[in-house]
Amino acid sequence: MKPYKIPESVLVVIHTADLQVLLIERADRPGYWQSVTGSLDAPDEPLLHTATRELFEETGIVADGARIVLRDWLLSNIYTIYPVWRHRYAPGVTENTEHVFSVEVPRDIPITLAPREHLNHIWLPYLEAADKCFSSSNAEAILQLPQQLRQARS
Repeated sequence: MKPYKIPESVLVVIHTADLQVLLIERADRPGYWQSVTGSLDAPDEPLLHTATRELFEETGIVADGARIVLRDWLLSNIYTIYPVWRHRYAPGVTENTEHVFSVEVPRDIPITLAPREHLNHIWLPYLEAADKCFSSSNAEAILQLPQQLRQARS
């Protein structure tokens, strides 16, 4: 039996300099669009490591720390796990803590989806991307993107 998921995860908003946002469509729920997400593999796994790993596993993008740099927003959300996915967690676990990251990439970066996890990808202006997300915490992070970028560049 596969071990239970740890109820702590990362959300990685992938975007271009002009605020085009990459969304990926879930394979297990066609029509559900999101940014990169993923749970810690171990309770002591550093969040940056989780974000780097999930970014690569789900899109093929390598955050090398030089040209492609993950940025920790130092923001976390606690949300109720959707009932359809609660079986992945230990009995009685109903909430997940999600830590938000972003990464700026060139628009022409190759995207290689994990076929078991995602069906399609799309680039959208950030407001349209936020509207398309099924997850409210994901949509809210995308809406915060312009402010986060202003803070990072000041």
